[in-house]
Amino acid sequence: MYKIISLCVFLIMAFVNLASASTADLTAISLKQFPELSTINLSAVPANKPLYIKMWATWCKPCMEQMPHFQQLYQQYGDKVNFVAVNIDINEKPEEIAKVIARFGLTMPVWIDDQGKLALELGLVGTPFSVLMNSQWQQVYTSHESDNVLDGFIQRLAQGQNLIAQDGEKASPEQQQQLVAPYLNGEQYLFFTATWCDWYLAESRPDMSKSCIQAQQQLNAIALQLPNSNWHGIVNNLWTDQQALTDFNQQYAMKVPFSIDNSGALFQHFNVRSIPVLLKLKDGKVLAEIKDFSNPTAVIQQLQQLQR
Repeated sequence: MYKIISLCVFLIMAFVNLASASTADLTAISLKQFPELSTINLSAVPANKPLYIKMWATWCKPCMEQMPHFQQLYQQYGDKVNFVAVNIDINEKPEEIAKVIARFGLTMPVWIDDQGKLALELGLVGTPFSVLMNSQWQQVYTSHESDNVLDGFIQRLAQGQNLIAQDGEKASPEQQQQLVAPYLNGEQYLFFTATWCDWYLAESRPDMSKSCIQAQQQLNAIALQLPNSNWHGIVNNLWTDQQALTDFNQQYAMKVPFSIDNSGALFQHFNVRSIPVLLKLKDGKVLAEIKDFSNPTAVIQQLQQLQR
């Protein structure tokens, strides 16, 4: 219960000031249109209207709580503001997305950020995440809440007010390259997970939670079988701060060094769309991808074969 309360507090307090992404940057990002799964981008919506992007996940409880309000706003302002519901595509299945659409009667466009590029561009740190842009597609407001403040911004955009863009910071392409650079040379093992996937998904996605627990409990033993290899753990930046990582390391007595993918650059670069996953890299190329940790012996054997 304490963890759930802490997460909710973090979501409520975590307002993010972001740099304004240019229209060219945004429209160049490819997403998937649901349910067709055809490629689409933001150039498909009218560029002379404000834009509301809501990033969400089917297993995110606050996202589900906000969906009725989101649909209500669309019905009220959809003729004056572009609305796009963007699923972040972490541990997702099409059938689960379809269930959410049917459950809440969502009628706005629903797209999937299948490569994580939009999340990276917008600086996603947790769902639900609302991003409002003026008619020049400059970010004017971001929030994890769905409240009267959000309503006020949308109303002003719908009335034609050209709100001032936010000031803020996000990782530049050069900074993103610097974050990825250490993993582009030599042989390495990268283990991707999240500090919350074991407990937060326990009720909504029990199989995913079980997989996270299995992998995280076994990681030390697996790494010991290849002692001369470079191992590193990467945790998703969603809802995660340094204290969460410290608690995670203590809970699992991790010997493998872990760090937070603060900008989301590593998840995006290696196209990690499900967790947990172990990647074997050589000069930045993925040689193997392991997602099933139910049989530790089989995992070790597979990794040892790669060493030959």
